[in-house]
Amino acid sequence: MPQPKLSKLDLRILEALWAHGKASIREIQEAFPEPRPAYSTIQTIVYRLETKGALRRVRKIGNADIFEPLVSRDVTRLKLLDEILSFFGGKAQPMMAQLAEAGKLTLDDVRELEKTVRKLEAQQKTERKRESK
Repeated sequence: MPQPKLSKLDLRILEALWAHGKASIREIQEAFPEPRPAYSTIQTIVYRLETKGALRRVRKIGNADIFEPLVSRDVTRLKLLDEILSFFGGKAQPMMAQLAEAGKLTLDDVRELEKTVRKLEAQQKTERKRESK
């Protein structure tokens, strides 16, 4: 199934579910910082997410339906990242420059990123060596 298009509020609700695994609408609402959206707002969005195929009801406890996410955090992050990169012509460098200009990217972040890239390159080299044998 294709990944559904998700709004900022959709993502915040899914974050609550990814953190809890399964939750009722009330538990999802309580995961929001103050001032929290109204219960009815969360309820409406949860039902819309159910229609989109992003979550499902797994059981009922008393009057409360319990929901769980159907989309994974990693897949959702990758889709969102692809959408963001499309604004930068599909290239990471202009996006990184924009983050730096906005004060959202520090030298420590860049150093950590370099470590991650080196680690991934080493893993890819190892995998290529295994495949060539």
